[in-house]
Amino acid sequence: CLDSNGKVHEFSSNWRTEDCHDCSCHRDGIKCCSSFATPVGYDEQKCVKIFNKETCTYKVVEKYDSSKECPVHGWVG
Repeated sequence: CLDSNGKVHEFSSNWRTEDCHDCSCHRDGIKCCSSFATPVGYDEQKCVKIFNKETCTYKVVEKYDSSKECPVHGWVG
């Protein structure tokens, strides 16, 4: 399989992309899905979501005090 970056992957192989998607190569092509959940249902006026590419996770914190986490009422992924 040839991925979008031009790298060749063997059949039945798995890998994680730089933008945190888990991919696999099969004879019928490449399949990818996100490896992370996205926060929903939080106070978007007061809070902001921050993505960490090292851990492939989101954190939701107050806009003006990032030391304070905000409650999140749902996650989609």
